[in-house]
Amino acid sequence: MKRLLWDTIKVFVIFVACTFIFYFGLRAMHAEYEQYHRYDPPEGPAVKVFNEDPDFFDRLNLFFRLGE
Repeated sequence: MKRLLWDTIKVFVIFVACTFIFYFGLRAMHAEYEQYHRYDPPEGPAVKVFNEDPDFFDRLNLFFRLGE
């Protein structure tokens, strides 16, 4: 009985320690990437993909092709 209780306590302590490590790891990753600006204007030889706005029939064709 004493051995079973000791093993249960060990598993519980390991579980709690791993949970804390996982939680604080996620918090550290969130803090790191919170300041990362994903939508900054591109630098260098960036090329604009679309040069004209699609008209109504192009949008309708795309709607039926993709099934949206």
